[in-house]
Amino acid sequence: MNSRQRVLQAMSYLQPDRVAVDFGSHRSSGIMAMAYARLRDYLRLPKKPPKVYDILQQLAIIDDDVLERFNIDCIELGRGFCQAESDWKPWVLPDGTPCLIPVWIDPILDKAGNWVIHGPDGTPIAIQKPGMIYFDQIYFPLATDLEEKLDRLEQMFAYNMWNAIASPPGPHTWDEAGMCYLADGAKKLRAKTDRAIVGLFGGTIFEGGQQFCRIDNFYKLLVSKPALVHRFLERLTGIFMQRLELYLQAVGPYIDIILFSDDYGTQTDSQISPAMFNEFFKPHHQAMWRLAKQLAPVKVMLHSCGSISKLLPAMIDAGLDAVNPVQTSARFMEPDRIKSQFSNQITFWGGGCNTQQVLPMCTPAEVRENVLRNLDILAPGGGFIFQQIHNIQADVPPENIVAMFDAISEWNDIQTR
Repeated sequence: MNSRQRVLQAMSYLQPDRVAVDFGSHRSSGIMAMAYARLRDYLRLPKKPPKVYDILQQLAIIDDDVLERFNIDCIELGRGFCQAESDWKPWVLPDGTPCLIPVWIDPILDKAGNWVIHGPDGTPIAIQKPGMIYFDQIYFPLATDLEEKLDRLEQMFAYNMWNAIASPPGPHTWDEAGMCYLADGAKKLRAKTDRAIVGLFGGTIFEGGQQFCRIDNFYKLLVSKPALVHRFLERLTGIFMQRLELYLQAVGPYIDIILFSDDYGTQTDSQISPAMFNEFFKPHHQAMWRLAKQLAPVKVMLHSCGSISKLLPAMIDAGLDAVNPVQTSARFMEPDRIKSQFSNQITFWGGGCNTQQVLPMCTPAEVRENVLRNLDILAPGGGFIFQQIHNIQADVPPENIVAMFDAISEWNDIQTR
């Protein structure tokens, strides 16, 4: 059984030959570049500047030697692009580690020592202040005059940090030339890997409202101007539907999973009620997810952090196949609870190791225990892909990362005895 078969068998609620493992096939299964540089040193692998494909979260491309060391079964579509050294340029991480970033990203160091990224007209849209290890969004293009700007929504994408700052495959046009570029890279990646390929699409509508309008404004609009929010969501989803059709016509034959993203949870509950989700957001998710499955033989996955168990029934009804990062450290998301409640209804792509308290703070032995306990609950019967809960942060010791992945191998060995 190869990696792709292993992942797809697990997603069909069948027990694969071993647990399918993800490390870096999407942003929340990845690793911050500072931690990645230390991991390579710990593994005594050749020194090289990490390639930071996502500068906002400062996530590193995970090299083949690390993927092979940890028996990783998944890969992001973006790894089929930006293969030339000329696609990258030098930069420096907050701890002084030299790295490479995509050539099209242009952070400017201002007089106060801030790294700033600007929109097309010079408007600052993202900032990394001294001492920060991420970029922060500082401009919200629809924070005022939403109704007036609604017809220009697509133009506003260039001023929304999360849309404007592209990761590989990189900036491309939504036309024939851009889609040929995507199709060519996707086809080449498919030909050289048997890992399951995850295509990152996004399609954020709840988060989209927060990112365009600012979170407090969007919450107020949901209550005070629901008709305007419906118009905004219809316009936003219309743009995504047009792009989704082009995207899957280009890469659909070469990917296995398409990833959408919308954070609905907090540490203690969902951000909105099931009733509000069903009224405002479910119909738009359902339209996009149905279209995706009509256009390509893909599984649909949603990234959503936090406590989302109350929303999962509606998401499953809308066509969702898998969810990540499965924040089992959040209320109502305990592994035994969600496994018993949603077994054979949805694939849990994550929940393998607690990244809030265990992975950064505990000993390797405690990391091992956490992983083995989660595998005992989540892995049997399929419907589970291992990843830690969200990306590995900058302060995680490399020995804990190794302990996490070694525990998976140990669990697999126990099952085959």
